[in-house]
Amino acid sequence: MHVYVAAPLCPGAERELAKKGGGAGGLRVRAICLPDVEADGESRGGRVGKLKLSLIGANARRATEDSSAVGYVGEPTAAATRFSAPILEAADIPQLSQTPGAAAMAELLQALDTASGKSGSLRQAVLDELS
Repeated sequence: MHVYVAAPLCPGAERELAKKGGGAGGLRVRAICLPDVEADGESRGGRVGKLKLSLIGANARRATEDSSAVGYVGEPTAAATRFSAPILEAADIPQLSQTPGAAAMAELLQALDTASGKSGSLRQAVLDELS
């Protein structure tokens, strides 16, 4: 199973995944770190750089094209989430955004652990757990 993770949140998400043994519900989980969507790649004086909207969309579409994707730890800003949410929602991929990477991964792993025993689509079961 794959969880797609926004670049700034990836270190925390990967640490949490390692802490939990690399999986949940008897399934192996891999964090896929996505390219940074900020135009300058860094903040300036506490302000976030401009967003690359096309890359936000490309990152979300990448997750939708992966049949083993069970979650998306999205960008830490509401502006970025507005662009990725419709793409992910159309594919029933749950998105946790504006949440620290470690906390989001912990929440996804807990949902996956609970959902893994249910019949039907695992992705939909994780989405239901997080709703």
